[in-house]
Amino acid sequence: EVKTIPQISDLLREYFAGDVSAINGIEVRQPGAQFSQAAWQAMRKIRPGKVLSYSELAERAGSFAAVRAAGSACAKNAIVLVVPCHRIVKTGGALGNYAYGVNTKEWLLRHEGAL
Repeated sequence: EVKTIPQISDLLREYFAGDVSAINGIEVRQPGAQFSQAAWQAMRKIRPGKVLSYSELAERAGSFAAVRAAGSACAKNAIVLVVPCHRIVKTGGALGNYAYGVNTKEWLLRHEGAL
């Protein structure tokens, strides 16, 4: 079901109020290469409070060797909160990069209970 803008606003408000699963109800479509599409779908399956490494994301998207492509999919993601690329970290747990800064990524992960 496609949500209206007011419905999406409500879901985002719920997310920031503490219902970190609320954004799962937002359907998304964005243009991108086949691997990026697979990576974005894999990101949407990561539960709040959990993280994956870039190599784990690459494997879930269909190619264990495509770690750089996994990072590229994160960088090209236009819907960063709803397609939760903030849940992707470096192997070993370091946060890595984020389009809106590492402090924002850290805040989101803390908000979701991953840190």
